[in-house]
Amino acid sequence: MSQAKVLDDREIRKVLLYCTAHKHAARNKTMFLMTHLAGMRVGEVAALRLADVLHTDGSIKSQVRLTAQQTKGAHARTVLLPKRLQDNILQYLHQELGDELKRASVLETKFAAYALFPTQKNPKRGFSPSTLSQYFHYLYKAAGVVGASSHSGRRSFITGLADKGVGVRVLMELAGHRSPSVTLRYIDASPAVLRAAVELV
Repeated sequence: MSQAKVLDDREIRKVLLYCTAHKHAARNKTMFLMTHLAGMRVGEVAALRLADVLHTDGSIKSQVRLTAQQTKGAHARTVLLPKRLQDNILQYLHQELGDELKRASVLETKFAAYALFPTQKNPKRGFSPSTLSQYFHYLYKAAGVVGASSHSGRRSFITGLADKGVGVRVLMELAGHRSPSVTLRYIDASPAVLRAAVELV
């Protein structure tokens, strides 16, 4: 079975432009970036609640602690959110919640257990993992990115960091893998990286 496509910068821009031009732009763009900028699995994105990303003062957390029930293999893990992603989440939530973000008591009671990414049919629980996986397949196809799947963001995240020289041990931690052999299967050697490697000889 072939692995999910690793997206290049041009393809990522195509998807973001598609999101921007269609309904639920802020939500869909943020879901997409959760996989590409934090390496989250689609099931993990679907499982996120507002309390996972928000402090009670309405500010965005710099890391998300996923419980064993929210992630694969029943192993809790911590996901680090880069500043660009934190800013995007905050912008998305300001659009969705507005002034409610400034009221800590409301966040603690009314919104804490709500889905970070609600749907029209189910605003409290949001997407199921399978529904969100199907959405990503649709998103890539509609944006004209051939061969991509719901796992492409995660593979692109790991491969991109590997291309920048990040070691396998660090990649394992960021991906939540328990074996380096699993992490290595995610890394795609691009033609540019191969060319750069032979020029080192």
